[in-house]
Order: sequence, then C-alpha cells, then structure tokens
Amino acid sequence: MIDRRRFLQCVVAAAAVPTAGYASQPNRMFSNELQPDPNQLFDLPDGFSYTVVSRCGDPMSDGLTVPGAHDGMAIFDGDNGKLIIVCNHELAPTSKLGGFGDAYADLPESTKSRLYDRGSDLTPHLGGTTTTIYDPRNRKVDRQFLSLGGTAVNCAGGKTPWGSWLTCEESFIGAGVTKTTPGIEVKSDQRHGYVFEVSASATGLVNAVPLKQMGRFVHEAAAVHEPTGIVYLTEDQWHSLFYRFLPNVPGQLQEGGRLQALAIVGEEAKSTHNWDRVDIAVDRPLATYWIDLDDIDGDVDDLRLRGAGLGAATFARGEGLTAAGADVAFACTIGGPAKMGQVFVYEPSPFEGTAREKESPGQLRLLAQGGENSIFRNCDNLTEAPWGDLIVCEDTVDSAASCGLVGVRPDGSQYRIANNAYSDSEVAGVCFSPDGEIMFVNIQYPGMTLAITGHWPA
Repeated sequence: MIDRRRFLQCVVAAAAVPTAGYASQPNRMFSNELQPDPNQLFDLPDGFSYTVVSRCGDPMSDGLTVPGAHDGMAIFDGDNGKLIIVCNHELAPTSKLGGFGDAYADLPESTKSRLYDRGSDLTPHLGGTTTTIYDPRNRKVDRQFLSLGGTAVNCAGGKTPWGSWLTCEESFIGAGVTKTTPGIEVKSDQRHGYVFEVSASATGLVNAVPLKQMGRFVHEAAAVHEPTGIVYLTEDQWHSLFYRFLPNVPGQLQEGGRLQALAIVGEEAKSTHNWDRVDIAVDRPLATYWIDLDDIDGDVDDLRLRGAGLGAATFARGEGLTAAGADVAFACTIGGPAKMGQVFVYEPSPFEGTAREKESPGQLRLLAQGGENSIFRNCDNLTEAPWGDLIVCEDTVDSAASCGLVGVRPDGSQYRIANNAYSDSEVAGVCFSPDGEIMFVNIQYPGMTLAITGHWPA
C-alpha cells in the first residue's frame, strides 16, 4: 500500500524537491529508455515482455467474437491459479467492432433477453464487458465470453472489494430514435448513462441491471473506499463534478443510497481547471464538503450544471480513478495551463460519510500537472502499482507524441514504462494481477489486452 502522507507530499512535477524528512530513496529501476518492439506493437524496458491475451475479432467461447475498443478492466483471482479479467468495451451502437457481427439475429432469446438495450432488435447496443479466464503459467486463455451486453460506450469503471466490476456508461443516449453524425438512425429501447455491476464469478452473460441511484450522467470511472464502502465517481465532461455514492448497505449497491458532489470549503463552485489562471496550487490541501444532489436520474444531461449551481467544484474531464492506499487518486485529462492533464488525490475524512466529517473534513490536493516538467501527456486511466507508485495511461491529442504508460514515484519523479509508438491509439485499463506479478494494459483501437511480465520493483 502507498504511504498516504508521503504520496500527498511528494507526487508532484518531475522537478519538485522531496519534502524535508522524507528519508526513503525512490526506486531507480526504470529509466526512460525503452526497447523497440520487433513486432511493432508495444515498447517496453529491457527485460520485460508481453503476451497478447485478447484481440478484437478473435472467436470467443460463447460463439461471439471479441469486441473492440478495450478500455477499463480489473483482474481477480480465479480457481487453480488462474486469473479472471473483466474488460470494458467502449462501443457505440454504430460501431463496426461489436462482438455480434452478423450473428445477432440468430442469437437465442435466452441471450437477447439478458441484454440491456436490444434496440428493438434493429440496432442492439454494442458496449459491455467481456470476461477472460487466463492461465498465467502457460500464458493461455481458457475461456472468453461476453459477460455484459446491450450497454453503451462502457469506458472505465472500478473493481470492488466484494468481487465485482463496476462498468460505467460514458453516454447519455435516451430512449427513442437518435440520428448519429453519419446519418444513421439508432433505435434505443432504454435510457443510458448508468453504472452496471458484473460479478467476477459470472460464467456467462449476466442480466444487465442499471444502478440508477448512482446517477445518470456521462460516467467515466469508479473507486470503492474499502473501509466504508463509499463509491467515488468521475464524469468525462469539460466541466464535470467529482461524485460519491453513500450506499444504504455497503457492498450491496442495488439497495440504493445517496449521490453527492464534492465542494471546496470557502470556494463556492470552484473551478480546478487552471486554464486561464492558476486557481489550484500544486500540493496545497483544500478542505472539502459534500453536497446532496436531487433529480439524479433526469431526462436532461445537466446534473453537473445543477451541482455547480449548488456550489460543487468543477473539473476538466474527470477520467481515471483508483484507490491509492487510504485515499483515492483521479485524473483530469485536459486540466492544467497546458491542458495536458492533472492528477488529484482526495483524502477522506476519518469520519467519511457521517455527520461528524465536518470535525475533520476530507482534503483535496492537486499532485501533478502535465507540462514542461512532466512526462505524462493527457493522463487518463490510472492505478496504484504494488510498489506504491501511480501508473498513468496516456490519451494525448498531441500529434507529435504517442500514448504510453508513465509512472510517478513518491518523490515526484516520473519515468516511462511503456510506449505505443506504432499507432495513434490511446492505452487504457492498466491494472495488476492480485499478486502484483503481471501488469495488464489495453491498446484501445482496434482493441487488445496485453499481459506484461518482468522484474517489477519490490
């Protein structure tokens, strides 16, 4: 686990000086030198290698094909040393990378009935999750199948301590007919913009049930605060909110709860973007409070606007989100003066989610911003590494740069772990096996999952 105090003090721009009294030395195993991949797929440091676990278009065990646009994912322990990979597929109903192919009409009713939105069987929604049973000993896939279907634009999500994956729709498609940019009419039977839960123990397609009390908005990611069961949520909008869901029954999200938005004490409707001027200084703690939200399952995509109107802070495209020791860290992809991204950490109150949290409020800190003194460009998905660093996926629009993985040490220095120098695809879904031995990451387009092995830091 990360040392929270050290992380809050030290994960800043690459040129930052370690805080006085921080005596441990950062791990210097990685350098910024990567070895060109002879297969022209993914460059890694010397001594590391990858295995392709999942690839768009490959046949699956259920007769479907692997959907494309691999995004957020999580890894769980399975039986007999095997691993369970639950992976999002960020697909709109008009995508050419869906897993049904031309076989949708021939699917049995027992399969179609489990999909969230069949699109009147004309334009079934293609987002969802796949589950892969992977044996790391022989680097082979045992089984692979669609585990959630009929959802829209499943971007990121979050792993729960009770053995499930929360998959988030980055969509606000309504029921009815929608005309897309290419002039295609999409029929939707359901409204979208929800979180769905997929058990890691599922052996096939689960019933798709939206967790509506977690709000309807353009969801990005989720992270569970294990001591309380509170779920934090990000929103991929230019002026988004940072949310938390207080469940009525921790670990049983279907039992409902309250949705709130974060606000900064003494700074009503504070913008954290740092675009036109620096409003939020790096490493400056900001006391916070939470605002109750109403009409959270509305017909209009204005929850963030109404929340800001009540005083909630706004963020520049909240995306990746992860538990980081006792805290949660999240990325804002276009934050900062250079619009190259920001990394925030929220430190929960010792009384998080209770009436006593005013006695010792939670704190928000801006830990890093992309720019001249930072390696990362447009940070997106992120995770905490077993050795305590943050690992950040890039999704840059900089045509002169490619997307890869960047590590941030507790002293603030940064290092490149990997690079996708061979396509313009973002990388996504970075996470580790429960034993910390294997890093998994996705190259989003057309879509594949890599398992990376090597001598990771202790």
